[in-house]
Amino acid sequence: MNLPYYVNQCLDALENAGFAAYAVGGCVRDALLGLTPADYDLCTAALPEQMEQVFAGEKLVLAGKKHGTVGVCTPEGVVEITTFRSDGDYHDNRHPDWVSFVDNVEGDLARRDFTVNAMAYSPRRGFADPFGGRRDLEGKILRAVGAPERRFQEDALRILRGVRFGVRYGLTVEPETRRAMEETAFRLDSLSRERVFEELCKLLPLVTGENLLEFAPVLGAAIPELAPMIGFDQHSPHHAYDLYTHVAYVTGAVPPELTVRWAALLHDIGKVPTFTRDETGRGHFYGHAPAGAELAEQVLLRLKAPTRLRCQVVELIAQHMTRLVPEKKFLRRQLSRLGWEQLERELQLQQADMASKGVTEPGEAELFPQIRRLLEEIRREEACLKVTDLAVNGEDLLALGYRGREIGTCLQGLLDQVLEERLPNDRQALLQAAQKEKTL
Repeated sequence: MNLPYYVNQCLDALENAGFAAYAVGGCVRDALLGLTPADYDLCTAALPEQMEQVFAGEKLVLAGKKHGTVGVCTPEGVVEITTFRSDGDYHDNRHPDWVSFVDNVEGDLARRDFTVNAMAYSPRRGFADPFGGRRDLEGKILRAVGAPERRFQEDALRILRGVRFGVRYGLTVEPETRRAMEETAFRLDSLSRERVFEELCKLLPLVTGENLLEFAPVLGAAIPELAPMIGFDQHSPHHAYDLYTHVAYVTGAVPPELTVRWAALLHDIGKVPTFTRDETGRGHFYGHAPAGAELAEQVLLRLKAPTRLRCQVVELIAQHMTRLVPEKKFLRRQLSRLGWEQLERELQLQQADMASKGVTEPGEAELFPQIRRLLEEIRREEACLKVTDLAVNGEDLLALGYRGREIGTCLQGLLDQVLEERLPNDRQALLQAAQKEKTL
C-alpha cells in the first residue's frame, strides 16, 4: 500500500519518537480496492500531549484533543491523528459516554463499525486486520465488527452508512448484520435530522431500484412516510408493481442528481392517503400530486433540507402529473415558468415514471424523443421565455406613462401574449399593444 509523502512524514515522525502509528479506516479500504482515498486518517499509541510534542514545529488543530484527535497541518491539508482508544456505552445512540485510551491498534479497531473499515496499515509494521476486513473486502461482504446490535446501538447512523457502503462497493450484507440493521432501524428516529439527511444525500445518487428494494425496511424507518408504500397494491391496470417498487424503479431510473432523485423518491408519497377504489375495485389516487407535494415539503422540512432543494423538489412533485406534451406553445410556457434546468428534471421524472410502471401505454416510446426535439428547436430559436427576453423593457413603458406595479404587470401580460403566439416579440408590436392596454 503506497501512502502519500505527507502521510508518511507524519507516520515517520511518530515512529521515530517511539510511538506505533498507522493509517486507518476508509483510506486503507479504498487503497485495497484500487481507489484513491479522499483523505487519510491516522491512529497512534501517542497521547494528545505527546503528539503535540512530536509535531511541535507544525501548525496544529486541537479542537478534538479531548477525544484524542490532533490535526497536523501539512501542505496537502490537515491530517487527523487519533490516539488508540476504546469507547464506552452510547446512551444517546451517537456519542460514547466516555473514551479511554488503549495501547494497541487492535483495541482501537474493535470500536469501528464494519470489518472493511477496521483495518490499519503501517509501512513499518504492516497490516493490522484482527476482524478479517481484507477477507471480507475480497469476498464482497459487509459485516459488522463484533455484535451488530451493539454497533448500531452505539450510533444508529451506522445503519444508513452500512447501506451506503454496501451499495457503493457492491458488498453483500452478511445475514446477522442485515438482521440487526432492520431490527434496530427504529433507532434512526433518535438521530438529528441533519445527520440523517446528509447520509441520505450521500446514498441517493448511488442507488439503483434494486438497492432501494433490498433496503426497503431501512429506508422506511429513515423516512416513515415511505413505510406504508411498501407492498401497497395500487389495484391499477396501469401499474404492474406495488407502490414502493414503482417508486424504487423510478428513483433508480432518473439521473444521479440530488434534486431529481429526491423528487423521484417522494413523487408518489401522496398516493396512500388519497387512495380510493371504485365499484369495479379499480384503484384511484385523485389529487395525489398536490397531496404528495405537501407531504414532501413536510418531510424535507423535518430533515432540514436546504430551502432551494426543498422548493425545487416540491415543485417537481406538484407538477409531475401535468404531463408534458410535444407542442411548442405548451413547452414554451413550461420553460417560462420552470426554466431550462427544472424543466429538464421534470422531463426526466416523467419519463422514468412512465417507464417504471411495468406496463407499456400506446405512444409512450415516441413521446419523449418528440419533446426533446422540440426543446432543441426552441433553444436554437432563442425563443422569448422571460420578461427580460422581451424586445421592450421598463423604460419603454415609463415613456408610455406606466408607473410602479403597472410596469411589471404589463410586461408579464406582453410575455404571456408572446408565449401564446398572439404577439410577435417585435418592439413596435409590443409598444402598440402596451399603448392600447394603457388607453383601456
